[in-house]
Amino acid sequence: MSRVGRVERTTKETSVLVEIDLDGTGQVDVSTGVGFYDHMLDQLGRHGLFDLTVKTDGDLHIDTHHTIEDTALALGAAFKQALGDKVGIYRFGNCTVPLDESLAQVTVDLSGRPYLVHTEPENMAPMIGTYDTTMTRHILESFVAQAQIALHVHVPYGRNAHHIVECQFKALARALRYASERDPRAAGILPSTKGAL
Repeated sequence: MSRVGRVERTTKETSVLVEIDLDGTGQVDVSTGVGFYDHMLDQLGRHGLFDLTVKTDGDLHIDTHHTIEDTALALGAAFKQALGDKVGIYRFGNCTVPLDESLAQVTVDLSGRPYLVHTEPENMAPMIGTYDTTMTRHILESFVAQAQIALHVHVPYGRNAHHIVECQFKALARALRYASERDPRAAGILPSTKGAL
């Protein structure tokens, strides 16, 4: 059974299309108008081995906030849709990724309960191109709220803002990949003692 999510989200501020195939090969086609954000979503698809299409047309004449936020909301909703009933998946995933001087540790539970813990070094450079670095947490908040997952992201150290943000997306991609993959020993089994996720 295919595990594909497709979400279209249109407001007065943005128009977003997201398609994700959890069982893909990392084929990515992303265009949000925010170059660094495109780069991060590319990391998410390629390292998660998700086939990912993201097309966002936003009010960039104001700033990048609405474009980034609404894309993350649609991405979370598409991911949740693609997970389906969650029968037979691993459910939990974690990954630690270094990027030069930076390190990111990400742990995820596809629990059905949205919760985010996020820490990263203070006093980062405020901008990477047109990307506001304070948006990283907001992306994760938006994604978690719609995907309905518990996500812990910890960057214990790092110096370069580009590296600090990028290693978070790479680790997130791998953690989501591991958690959402089918467990061959648990075919037909929902990984919950509650009987619901």
